[in-house]
Parts: sequence; structure tokens; C-alpha cells
Amino acid sequence: MTDELHQTLQTHFGFDQFLPGQQTVIERLLAGKSAAAVFPTGGGKSLCYQLPALLLPGVTLVVSPLIALMKDQIDALARRGIAAARLDSTLSADEYAETIRRARSESLRLLYVAPERFQNERFRQAIANMRVALFAVDEAHCISEWGHNFRPDYLKLVEFAGQCRAERLLALTATATPQVLADICQAFKIEPDCVVRNSSYRPNLTLLTTPVDAAHHESRLIERLRERPRGPTIVYVTLQRTAEELAGRIAAEGFSARAYHAGMEDDQRSAVQEWFMSSAGGIVVATIAFGMGIDKADIRYVYHYNLPKSLENYSQEIGRAGRDGEPAVCEMLLCLDDLNQLENFAYGDTPPPAAVKRLVEEIFGQGPDFDVTFYELSGLCDIRPLVVRTLMTYLELDGLLSGGTPFYSTYRFQPLRPSAEILAEFEGERRQFLEQLLKQAKKARTWFNIDLDAAAKVLAAPRDRVVKALDYLAERGWLKLEAAGMRHRYRRLRSPPDLSALAESLHARCVKREQQEISRLKQVVDLARQAGCQVASLCRHFGETRTVRCGHCTRCLGDASAAPAVRRLVPPVDEATFAKAQAVRRETPALATSVAMARWLCGITSPALTKAKLSSHALFGALAEQPYSQVLARLENEAGKPPSPG
Repeated sequence: MTDELHQTLQTHFGFDQFLPGQQTVIERLLAGKSAAAVFPTGGGKSLCYQLPALLLPGVTLVVSPLIALMKDQIDALARRGIAAARLDSTLSADEYAETIRRARSESLRLLYVAPERFQNERFRQAIANMRVALFAVDEAHCISEWGHNFRPDYLKLVEFAGQCRAERLLALTATATPQVLADICQAFKIEPDCVVRNSSYRPNLTLLTTPVDAAHHESRLIERLRERPRGPTIVYVTLQRTAEELAGRIAAEGFSARAYHAGMEDDQRSAVQEWFMSSAGGIVVATIAFGMGIDKADIRYVYHYNLPKSLENYSQEIGRAGRDGEPAVCEMLLCLDDLNQLENFAYGDTPPPAAVKRLVEEIFGQGPDFDVTFYELSGLCDIRPLVVRTLMTYLELDGLLSGGTPFYSTYRFQPLRPSAEILAEFEGERRQFLEQLLKQAKKARTWFNIDLDAAAKVLAAPRDRVVKALDYLAERGWLKLEAAGMRHRYRRLRSPPDLSALAESLHARCVKREQQEISRLKQVVDLARQAGCQVASLCRHFGETRTVRCGHCTRCLGDASAAPAVRRLVPPVDEATFAKAQAVRRETPALATSVAMARWLCGITSPALTKAKLSSHALFGALAEQPYSQVLARLENEAGKPPSPG
């Protein structure tokens, strides 16, 4: 087996040796066991599923939240002659159908999908008859409720793996504290001897921390860019607006710089990415949307213009530098004024108690079987859609609800062949079924709309059979099929005895997550202020022990200018602005509560504020430089109430 592994490694990937940990993980998988790989960025996680995919019968299903990673890896695999494809929102109906056909026929070795894809009833029907040899989950730390990047969709991945009869699972991540790794192993049922964890220590990275005040923030970055030899550089910022503005100013100083963020069109992001990959000295000013899955080994500098959200984010982002083993510099420009924006993200995800209570009342006011859309609930209860999804997941985890297969409320199709020709391809009961099905469609201009539930009732057939029939016609190229309006099915397993108590419990969980996010920011500041070796401190966070100083961080290099950090400045509230805002509040129902008012003044959006068009008001974010907690406390004190969390 060892000889076969090395031959496959050399023949298909061009490497003579495995990186540390890779062979152990692969051998566990080939032995039929599930495994976990915790490798630092650039440590070779992808090979742990790409190589087994060539040796295992069936398809390797790779779950990743990153379209950029999918695209890069698929392009690289294609150059090596390895058949791989992805399913994402950028594919046309024809491309989607062709990819499914190839996966079913096992002409594909790897199929990449986002975790949200499993909410799609068409996709779940499509993979039902595939042989899934390996179910690989990238960014597996997202499965931990108490991790730094919890995503509710990840909690259900193990269930989906069971439904598609995956023969083995692989969990991969670059960052996992001991608690998060324990959560991963419990969820994926991974035995201790199948966990491989490599050290995150990178001796070629120089980690620097430089305190700056807001007035000199930009000039200090420009100074650093000028005084160091040019090389591929990433500058991380918090806001999309900052990325655009800072990239423009850097370019005006004579550097080759471009912005990258999630608000750009797909083709714009792809163009920036391709430019950076081929550049010898390009600078990308980016939000955290950039870098994950970017396989560029010669990045010489990573600057944190704004503070990272957590030590996990920091570790991932600096890990993109110096992957060729050559020296690289990672510098954090520590401006504590950044904390307001980052804290506001955490506060904005915590709904007020009244909003959670309304959600609970809405859900348990339904019948025993019901369906909802998260966006409708979001607008109705004034809770962000992702938070709604999280709260619904909590209700499932607590045994109150059971989630069913999501479905699309509307389908439409465009025939590519006359119906008579389509029906001529079938005989007997199948022909009769399709004939009756097509009669249920109502023609618009060029598309036919069909209500699947109504059609299933008329045909006395399961909805699944109707979906399968339409998908089959689409796969054969006889019609184009589109679906929209995703709704999530639920069954009430039991009713809580006290809805108010349940709402309070859910709100408390949200507040706990908020406090954890704030705590993660404090950990970043504490690392920057660390009196001892900063690299050793970072390793301890991830459960590693270093007994010697690294010799290549700010503290070990003895840079006295880096301590103490510039203190956080909170400017006084402009009372005239505050008075104008209060006047707007008296005339605006959406600002009736102190929480809504505090969010508006601090520049934190919510569904209700967006609906009322308050996010574009001149006073939106007027107190963004003030800590949210202080603004909320003042508003509640003026209203004669004690401050409350969230």
C-alpha cells in the first residue's frame, strides 16, 4: 500500500514525499475509517482527500464554503488530468445537469459543493443513487457551536453524510482549539487514533505588532510598504469601503494595488485573484473574503490594517504568507479604535428579547407540520437571517423541532422539444404519468409554471417522484428547469410548557455567543500586548506547548516601541447630532426601542431598519465611533430603564 501511495503521489501530483501527517490521514481513510486533519494553512490538507479519491471506488464529495477554493482546486486537478467539478450558484442549468450526470456515472473523481447545497431538494435527490466513497468537510471547525466561525448548516452535515451512505468521513481545518477539535471528533465519530494534528508553528514567519493611532494609521502602512522590498502582499481590513478607499490610496502612492471583497461581482473578484496569482509585487487590500484557498506560495507580506476578529482568523490569515518556506513578514497595526466596528458586528447579531419571543410565538403557533422561509421570519421578527437559522437549529438540537427536506415553492420549465416528442420516448405508466404531469403546467410567455404540491395531489404521487421526473427531463436536455422560493419543513416534536421561558433561554444563548465574540477580540489585543514570546502564546491557544522563545516575534526581537499599545480613544458624543437623532426617533416607529435606536446610531443594520430605509439615512452610523454598549446604556437610562444585554 505504501508503494502504491507514493507512486500515486508522484504520478498524479508530482511530489516525491508526503508532507507531515498526510500519509497517516490517507492510510486511515483507505482502511475504511473516518479521520480528522488539523493542518496549518499551507500544510497540505487538500491532498488528504484528492489522493484517496483516485484510489477509492465511487465519488469523493468535498464540502467547502469557498467558491474560490473550489475553482482553484478544480483547475489545478484538471491540469493533472484528474476529473473534478463543482456545483454552485454560478452554473447554468445545462452545466448543473451535466455535472450531476458525470457524478452519477462516476466519471468524476471529486465533486465540490457548498454546505448549503444539501438544503436543495433537487441535489439531495440527485446524490441519492451515487456511491459516495469519501465525504470530506473543509473548514470543519464551523461545526462547533462555540468555535470562531459557527455555521448552522455544518451541524447537519453528518446527517446528510448518513443519508447519502458515505462510506467514510474526513474533517479538515487549519484552526481548532482543543474544545473545538473535541466537538469535531464527537460529531463525526472520529476515533482518537484517527486524529492528526500538526503544529501551527512557522519558523519562517516574522510576527510583528506595531501600535498606531487613527491619525497615523494609513501613513504607517504606506511607510512600511516603502521601506521593505516589494513582494506579493495582502492587507486585511474589516470593511468593504475601507478596502476600496485604502487600495486607491496605496495605488496613488505608486504601488500596484487592488481591492477585493464580497460586495464585488464574481467576475471582478476572479480578475483580481488571477492578477494577484501572476503578480510578483501586487498588493491586495481585502476583507477576510480573500485568501482562503488561494494557492500562492510566495506571499511575502501580510498586514493587518484592522484587527483580526479572533486568534483563529489571525492564524489563518498569517498562514498565507511564506508558504514556499522563504522568510515572510506578518505585521499587525494595532489601532484600538478598530474595536468599535468589530464589537458592533457581534452586537448586531444579538436580537433583542422581544424579537426572540416573537419568533418563538410564531413557530409554536403553527400546526404540527409546517414550512417557513428564513427571510420571512427575519423580516417579521427583525432578526438577521443567519441568526434565525441558528435559532431554528437550537430548537432542533433541543428536541423541540425536527427539520425535514427543504423544498422550492415554485418550479418552472422551458421545453426544448415538443411535448409529443418527449412523451414518445416513454411507454405505459411512465408515459401516462408524464403526460398528466405536463398538463399541470401553466404557460406564461416562454416558461411553464408548475405547482409541485398541487401536481402531486392530482397525480396521487409523492412529491419526490414529481421532482425526479422533471429532473430527468432536464438531465436529458429536453427542457430547462428552474426552482425558486426555498422553504424549510419542520415537524413539532413537543411543545414547550412556557414560551416565555424558552425565549429567554434562546436569548441567553445569543448573548453568550456575543460575549464569546467580544472575548475573542480581547484575546487578539492580549496577544498584541503579550510581554513574552507572542508565537509561544499563539501556540498555547491551539493546545500546543513551546518551551523556547521563537526569536522572530516583536517581543523576542526586543522592539521596545511596540509596547504599550496606543490606548483606545472614545470621542465625546456630539450632543447636537444626538438631539437630531432623538427627533427622528419620535417620528419613526422602527426606532421605538432603545436597541433599535442604538443599532441605528452605531451603524448596525437590521431587517427592520433596512425595510424602513433607515440604513441610508444621513444619521445612520452617526455614533459609530462610540462603543455600542455605552450608546445603549445612555438611551435606556434616559428612558428610565436599567441597561439590558443585547
